[in-house]
Amino acid sequence: MKAAIPIYDICSLTQKKDDLLISRFAPYLKTHRNLHLAHKHSFYHLVFFTKGGGLQTIDFQQVPVKANQIYFMIPGQVHNWAFKGEVDGYIINFSVPFFQAFLLKANYLEDFPFFTGIINEAVIDIPVELQEKVTELFEELIRETEEPKQLELDMVRSIMLQLFISIARLGLNTVNNTTPSYNYTLMRNFQKLIEKNYTSIKLPKEYAELLYITPNHLNALCNDVLGISAGEVIRNRIALEAKRLLINNDLTVLEIANQLNFADNSYFTKFFKKQVGQTPEEFRKTTNSHG
Repeated sequence: MKAAIPIYDICSLTQKKDDLLISRFAPYLKTHRNLHLAHKHSFYHLVFFTKGGGLQTIDFQQVPVKANQIYFMIPGQVHNWAFKGEVDGYIINFSVPFFQAFLLKANYLEDFPFFTGIINEAVIDIPVELQEKVTELFEELIRETEEPKQLELDMVRSIMLQLFISIARLGLNTVNNTTPSYNYTLMRNFQKLIEKNYTSIKLPKEYAELLYITPNHLNALCNDVLGISAGEVIRNRIALEAKRLLINNDLTVLEIANQLNFADNSYFTKFFKKQVGQTPEEFRKTTNSHG
């Protein structure tokens, strides 16, 4: 039987107890060749490509790799890549607690659209006018970690926040031009509630109660902003977690159904086939054959 999907923490990549890893991407890739296979991270992970081609897969969604593209990943997402030709850029891995002691608002990072786990918001092409600034911020980060000074980690955090805010403004400008800020905030709150409760709360009306709006309002919001119903947003998140769990062969389908709070195995199988187009066993077989 194939081994369970590996889950990496920063310590396993640096061989020391660390909350942070900043590197140029080419040497990182050379050191960690095994990372082209499907794996999970227990940390935040981002890569800015300055050159490259091929494909990467984030949570079972393929994305082409190209220069001046940045992608962000949150802990728990499944990832693998198939690069073509020479690839370089910058990489930052940082632990969940890395910013928590620095910022009064512990969940500050969750407000950035690219740290939601939604692939369409997490893979960003940096426009020409911002490329020089983004590159210089990464170079500053490299300098800080290569030549440690007093308050080095605080300086690193402040540069990273400049980077995050500069990139977030790209997406927020687009969103604010098309979606009223109240609706955008409400949608983000709905997504955060799903993230915390998808195994226990599965009905739109229950989320609507938590948001102090009517189910019809929630449904209209999802259709306007995402083009799908509130129920579909919830089901998509449950199906994604099922996929993540299914690539771990140490778990039986019954155990996964139990983890996701399905009444029985057959109900889970029907749900999964309707959402994904394959049974859990078929998905596991086809996904593992590609790994």
